[in-house]
Amino acid sequence: MQINRLFQIVYLLMVKDGMTASELAERFEVSTRTIYRDIDILSSSGIPVYSMRGKGGGVHLMSEYVLNKSLLTEKEQNEILFALQSARATNTIEGEQTLSRLSGLFQKDASDWIDVDFTRFHCAKADAKTFQVLKNAILEKKVVSFSYYNSAGKKVKHKAEPLKLLFRGGWYLKAFDLNRQEEKMYKVHRIAEIELTGEVFVLRKESEKKEEDESVEIPVVPVKLLFQPEMGYRVFDEFDPSMIERRKDGTFLVTAHYSEDEWFYSHLLSFGDKVTVLSPQDFRDGLREKALKVAALYQERSES
Repeated sequence: MQINRLFQIVYLLMVKDGMTASELAERFEVSTRTIYRDIDILSSSGIPVYSMRGKGGGVHLMSEYVLNKSLLTEKEQNEILFALQSARATNTIEGEQTLSRLSGLFQKDASDWIDVDFTRFHCAKADAKTFQVLKNAILEKKVVSFSYYNSAGKKVKHKAEPLKLLFRGGWYLKAFDLNRQEEKMYKVHRIAEIELTGEVFVLRKESEKKEEDESVEIPVVPVKLLFQPEMGYRVFDEFDPSMIERRKDGTFLVTAHYSEDEWFYSHLLSFGDKVTVLSPQDFRDGLREKALKVAALYQERSES
């Protein structure tokens, strides 16, 4: 554990201009005394780590320092580069510079083995700002204020302590709502006008849970869908093969889990008359009502 922490400290100091001992202690959940012992070990090992007092002080790594690649195996070098490539693909800004430095150090070609863009069509600029603000707020533990569109489409002002970003088929923000005084999950694409308030918060004990205990609490139910044969290309694009049953008449029976919200209905309406909701009945009735409203809207326009 200590060796892993020592390497991570060196990595962090390569990425950043410097960090305070308290920041490192909080990052690794150890005491500042332990961090100072780690710094002594690194220094005695020939790694030029030093600490400064006063404004602009903290723990630093000499700018000309180059990591000794002989300390890492070929596999470990590749794992580091792959991890940084992933960080760059998900717009982690710090990963870009470090990827370049380590690629040169290991004398490897930093080929793009992954290219991911989580932004939505027509919303790349807005999404980029939202993710940037949230990333900074989470890392620096700063309160954010933002507008949020609820399920009824009403814009409501929120103030929250951002804790974590999660991807569960879509991006969610886990945060402590300061108005309701409780943890909530927000869909990131519904967040608008986000700003840092400058207020710093301390992580609450109830937020310090193990990763395996965390889940996005979104009520979902099993839904049976019947797709026409010509929708096969979309069925296999959007559902896991284990959810799909190919029937003798060429149709596809899909069993998936959904929450009943506007996204569910708009998604199914995109299939037009090529999908039928078999169960549950309330989802079936809901889709029917939505389809009738769409038909009525176009009927009114054709008559006017």
